[in-house]
Amino acid sequence: MKIGFIGLGNMGAPMAANLVKAGHEVTGYDPKAAMPAGVTAAPSAQAAVAGADVVFTMLPNGQALRNVATDIIPAMAKGAVLCDCSTADVANTRTVAEDAEAAGLMALDAPVSGGTVGATNGTLTFMVGGPAAAFDKVKPLFGVMGQKAVHCGGAGAGQAAKMCNNMILGATMIVTCEAFALGDKLGLDRQKLFDVVSTSSGNSWSMSTYCPVPGVGPKTPADNDYLPGFASELMLKDLRLAQQAAIATDTDTSIGTLAAELYETFVEEEDGFGLDFSAMMLRIEGRGRD
Repeated sequence: MKIGFIGLGNMGAPMAANLVKAGHEVTGYDPKAAMPAGVTAAPSAQAAVAGADVVFTMLPNGQALRNVATDIIPAMAKGAVLCDCSTADVANTRTVAEDAEAAGLMALDAPVSGGTVGATNGTLTFMVGGPAAAFDKVKPLFGVMGQKAVHCGGAGAGQAAKMCNNMILGATMIVTCEAFALGDKLGLDRQKLFDVVSTSSGNSWSMSTYCPVPGVGPKTPADNDYLPGFASELMLKDLRLAQQAAIATDTDTSIGTLAAELYETFVEEEDGFGLDFSAMMLRIEGRGRD
C-alpha cells in the first residue's frame, strides 16, 4: 500500500520502518525527528498524506491529534483510512472520526501496547475502534507492526480499551515494586521472589515481562538505569485520561485514582520525569511506611 506516516519519534519510527521492510511505500513527516531508512521525507504533513491509502499518526495527545487531523483531512484521498495510533482522550478521538467521515474518509483509533521494544520487534498489540471496513483494510498493516489487533467497537473504543489497560498496568507496576521492596526488607532474594511470583497467582506483565528490578527476568529498562521504555510522564498522562473518563462516567476507580496520584508525585515533585515508569521502584525502595 501507499502509506503516509505523521509522527516519527520513538514509537512511530520503528513502526514505519517495519512497514518499509514489508514492501510498502511510506512517506513520512515529522518536524523534529529524522526519517527512518526507506521512508521518504515529505516537506509537510499534507504532502505526506497525498494519495495515500492509509495514513498513520503517532502523536503526543488529543489536542495534537485534532490539530494534525484538521491539517491533513482535506489533503487525503476519498476512501482513505486515517488511523491514529496515539493515546488520546475519547472526545477528541470521536471528533476526528466525525470530521474524517464528513470528508469521505474512514477513521480508526488504534492505540498500541508494547512500548518501543514492541514497536521495533513488530510485536505491538493494537486496540482498535472504528468501522469494520476500515479495520479490515488496515488489518494486514497491523500484522506487519504487531502481533495482535483487536477490533473493540466503534469510534473511541480503542482509546477506551487503552485507558483501562494502562490503568491496570500502572497499578500493577506500583504493587510489584512494593512487593520487591517488602521482600528486600524481609531478606528475600530478588531472583527467588521473581521465580515464585512469575509462576504463581500474583504474576502480571509488570512482573514477568517488565520486571522493575535489574538483573531479574528478561532484560528491561531496569537494566539500563531506567531509561525508557515507557516514560513515567506518559504513564501519568494515561492514568489521568482514565480518571477523566471515570469522572465523566461516575465510575469508582479507587486504586486507579491512587496510582495516578502516586505517579503525579513521582513525575512532578520528585525525580521521575524522563525515567521509565518502572523507576517507581527507586521511589518505593528508598522510603519508609510514611
